[in-house]
Amino acid sequence: MAISDWPEDERPRERLLGHGAAALSDAELLAIFLRVGTRGKSAVDLGRDLIVRFGSLNGLFAATLDEFSTVPGLGRAKYAQLQAVLEMSRRSLAEDLQQRSAFSSPETVRDYLRLHLAGLAHEVFFALWLDAQHRLLAAEELFRGTLTQTSVYPREVVKRALAHNAAAVVLAHNHPSGVAEPSRADESLTHELKQVLALVDVRVLDHFIVAGQSPPLSFAERGLL
Repeated sequence: MAISDWPEDERPRERLLGHGAAALSDAELLAIFLRVGTRGKSAVDLGRDLIVRFGSLNGLFAATLDEFSTVPGLGRAKYAQLQAVLEMSRRSLAEDLQQRSAFSSPETVRDYLRLHLAGLAHEVFFALWLDAQHRLLAAEELFRGTLTQTSVYPREVVKRALAHNAAAVVLAHNHPSGVAEPSRADESLTHELKQVLALVDVRVLDHFIVAGQSPPLSFAERGLL
């Protein structure tokens, strides 16, 4: 049955307008984005299929064009729309971080990192470069690795810190395994980077691990800094 044939108070768009976006399921939010379903499936059914196929919203967001296009009824146009929505979300969060201290809104930092790193099939080492008031100067991917590891070169990290004239940094990387627990190597690297960046007066404020659906793990909150 098409969504237009549903009772009005059950349709995703009307529910969103009446109760707010937070009242909708992931599949219903995707249905509003998709607008239409495919033969024999409503947009909500298609939304559920996408979540099952990619494992989560984060998995869907991280999908490549080729992976996305394997779903019948989806292709380049919808993929472009999805990427535009994601980029607008990232830029909106970045604006918040540019206008006030990153640590006046730690959830914004976590949301920003999840939009960049969650769902990736390979490890990425990421940095949020901050000014003296801890406002965002730049966000950049520093190193990209494999499913299980990334090679991080402290000298290159220092060079990027100086290039941005940063006073502080929030480090982050993802665990494609979905397990957020830091390894001994993660802890050792964090301490090494903290020491070398201190030589150029750049403070390491935190190091986050993004993994699965759980909130990013904070080294500072764990007492690992």
